[in-house]
Amino acid sequence: MSEENAVIKVESLVKSYGSLKAVDGISFEVRRGEVFAFLGPNGAGKTTTVEILECLREPTSGEAEVMGFDVRKRRDQQEIRKRIGVLSQDFNTFDLLTVRENIEYFMSMFSKKGDPNELIKLVGLQDKRDALYKHLSGGMKKKLGIAISLVNDPDLVFLDEPTTGLDPGARRDVWRMIEDLRKHGKTVFLTTHYMDEAERLAYTVAIINRGKIIAQDSPDKLISQYGGSYTLIVKGGGEETYKILHSTWPDAKLEPDGDVLVPLQGRSDLLDVTAILSREQSSFSALQVKEPTLEDVFLSLTGKRIVEGELL
Repeated sequence: MSEENAVIKVESLVKSYGSLKAVDGISFEVRRGEVFAFLGPNGAGKTTTVEILECLREPTSGEAEVMGFDVRKRRDQQEIRKRIGVLSQDFNTFDLLTVRENIEYFMSMFSKKGDPNELIKLVGLQDKRDALYKHLSGGMKKKLGIAISLVNDPDLVFLDEPTTGLDPGARRDVWRMIEDLRKHGKTVFLTTHYMDEAERLAYTVAIINRGKIIAQDSPDKLISQYGGSYTLIVKGGGEETYKILHSTWPDAKLEPDGDVLVPLQGRSDLLDVTAILSREQSSFSALQVKEPTLEDVFLSLTGKRIVEGELL
């Protein structure tokens, strides 16, 4: 990677709290204009890393540069803060100010400013510009938070778990906004525990667990390397269908809900399974082919899944 394309450079970064290493020797780079996803469960070290890059915490050791500035140097910290936008995980603002008034308040803190009307339009809050913050839904509050993170027209935006707690519709609204930020030339550093979010939005995904980066690449390459095979789901097949298929496919699994999962090594496997099901007149409600995803990658690397941020 060329120097001019690296907006963030991290080398052997460590953050310790006594004997606990919240961040344990991680290294990565973020390219200009990309959406970079830091993917992992709660407590993995995502927010601690981001807070170091935002100059809110001092690293214990290692190196970190943001837009060419050293996060350890006081003068450089001031320059970093001028050039970044931040949406923290626990974002909140003034209940009794309107959408526009909140944006204008935060905008007044910077010499470099965006346009309030353009920001309101970008996040889709035109109809709520005069609504008080306390009257906004959870999704609208996140939208306003993203708008406030852009008041200084930053080149780099940190979004820490921006869709946690949102319903599916609001999540997708936020996804569209993140895609729009990239189209407007912004670099987005996204922390998330949602696999589908990282897979949908990111050019590069760094998977972090217990303070260490355990894999890093594009979603497609991670899935290709670690995701495993396609899986045929025999919906409602039950124990009888499982016994029929298990003799030929020992890796087949019977789920508690009665679905039978059969790993497929190729198209011929799919044809063979369907032929056996037809010959044996097996009872099932539907067949579904599932592609490997980042969830399968994480399971392959850690032996666990992430459910609402927690390892299970």
